Amino acid sequence: MAYQPNNPLMIQSDMSVLFEVDHPDAATIRHVLSDFAELEKSPEHVHTYRITPLSLWNAAASGRTLEQILDLFEQYSKFDIAPNVIQEIRDQFDRFGLLTLTREGDRLILVSQDPSILRKVFRFKSMKPYVAEWIDEVHVAVTASNRGRLKQDLIKIGYPVQDLAGYTEGSPLPFQLRESCLSGEPFALRTYQTVAVDSFYAGGSSRGGSGVLVLPCGAGKTVIGIAAAAKIGAETLILTSSVTAARQWIAEILDKTTVREDQIGEYSGAQKVIRPITVATYQIVSRNSGKAVQDHLNLFNERNWGLIIYDEVHLLPAPVFRVTADIQARRRLGLTATLIREDGLESDVLH
Repeated sequence: MAYQPNNPLMIQSDMSVLFEVDHPDAATIRHVLSDFAELEKSPEHVHTYRITPLSLWNAAASGRTLEQILDLFEQYSKFDIAPNVIQEIRDQFDRFGLLTLTREGDRLILVSQDPSILRKVFRFKSMKPYVAEWIDEVHVAVTASNRGRLKQDLIKIGYPVQDLAGYTEGSPLPFQLRESCLSGEPFALRTYQTVAVDSFYAGGSSRGGSGVLVLPCGAGKTVIGIAAAAKIGAETLILTSSVTAARQWIAEILDKTTVREDQIGEYSGAQKVIRPITVATYQIVSRNSGKAVQDHLNLFNERNWGLIIYDEVHLLPAPVFRVTADIQARRRLGLTATLIREDGLESDVLH
């Protein structure tokens, strides 16, 4: 491919992408690019993204295809792309879907159509404790209680698993989005918000129900979370970064849905009210030690939640991470403007 000076993308051999955001097609490019690469820096004219195995697996899980990524490069890259970059993208896309996790009665089954993949996976010392029974060369029964940790450890050895084991429906809580806010101002989801909710819900199938929504500040992530809860129609636990954020969520829910005030509780340092929709803070479930922190973490099992929402999931504290790994049977939605974490635990988010 000849040098194209007017094209806005520079894909580098270290898997970083420089994006000149003043290009006329910037919105279209950003829509595709953000599906398979993580935004690292966003100064005024040139943004830096990074392509990682995790970002590519997430893209594959959300339905983005390898061809769409290569087409974007072909159309908008300034320079030829290093062969190692193309090969790495192909290799990581090929890895997604090699392993699936399904449920048979009370058992979880790890499945691969390629017997060599399962043999390779369980040669790792870290993976051996998960084996409950080798059913045959392409089916391995694994301990159900370790569902989250199994997925995390598979990520660490480079084998993402497609989790099709399903979710607990939770206690019903039917409610609707309003057509107008309490102020009388008309209210409706934007097209991309509807698409995000439908993608997460996936028709109620086991292919949906768990994921992280990455959108810039001001894009209405809270509204998407509320709409997802309305779609599922079950009791919902919402974890937020502060008391201020918790009260903003409560105000938004009352303003834009048919949920009654007596159906929402705030669980924070100021008050501890648990109701069908409970909005809690990360601090209250992680700041103490010993019995106190365990009492607060029991909030995750206090009611039969059908959905757990993590606002600003990149701030999710380590103690809550550990509990989250054990809450695999609940639908879980993370909301954030970035997946970059100071502790480097990006790959653990919501697995």
